[in-house]
Amino acid sequence: MTLMSLWNIVTKIIDISIVWFIFYYLLKNLKNNVKLVLIFKGVAIVVIIKIFSNLLNLFTVGVLLEYVISWGPLALIIIFQPEIRAVLESIGRSQLLGRHKVLTVDERERVVFEIMGAIEYLKRNRIGALIIIERNVSLQEYIVPAHKIYADITSVLLESIFYPANPLHDGGVIIQGDRLTCAGTVFKTSMNPSVNKKLGTRHRAALGIAEETDAIALIVSEETGRVSIAVDSNLNYNLTLEEFRLLLLEELKPKMEAFYDADDEEGEDDE
Repeated sequence: MTLMSLWNIVTKIIDISIVWFIFYYLLKNLKNNVKLVLIFKGVAIVVIIKIFSNLLNLFTVGVLLEYVISWGPLALIIIFQPEIRAVLESIGRSQLLGRHKVLTVDERERVVFEIMGAIEYLKRNRIGALIIIERNVSLQEYIVPAHKIYADITSVLLESIFYPANPLHDGGVIIQGDRLTCAGTVFKTSMNPSVNKKLGTRHRAALGIAEETDAIALIVSEETGRVSIAVDSNLNYNLTLEEFRLLLLEELKPKMEAFYDADDEEGEDDE
């Protein structure tokens, strides 16, 4: 095998890997973005109608669809410019080398212990709260306009921030690693039409950030005291404290650690 043929193989592998990554990223964002799903459905419907018009020789429909296909991409760019910009921004926010800080087992347990202490207090006293934990996708755009704190996470600090008399209690807080970065943060609410109309602003904001990024959103309802977790575009509503704690611990695990845990469980099942 010559050096040139070896180089050709390497470039082909790189080429295929880049295309695979682009498709993977598009499909990942398609799953998490309601408006992108609607765009995809609209394009799919146009393509299907075009195929049928060609098969059935529907001349007028075919001509109209030719105009749609010719001018459609430009119209989509103009109409859905905010969504396209959001996707490009999310690419820029992605941290290719992993999360802001990978916690050790002891650090993770301490963070969960402090958060659970605050969650129990807030639930018991029906004090509304929204706690966002950053993972691989940076939340810098929300941190910049918020009130900076940069403090170690403690249950007392979280309780005091969300105390109704505190000026910052209406917004959310962002946690990076084992540090509380900012408070009084305002998040975009979910535009998903299937979301229950009874859910309040906090739940919609939590679901919005879970749809846009890979962050973990913790919610305490001010009206009912119910606790929920929004993650990966899903809202786990009205959890018990134990369910809440276990789900939080699981989601805070680094991906590689979760992968090895799954392998261990499969090995135990085989035995």
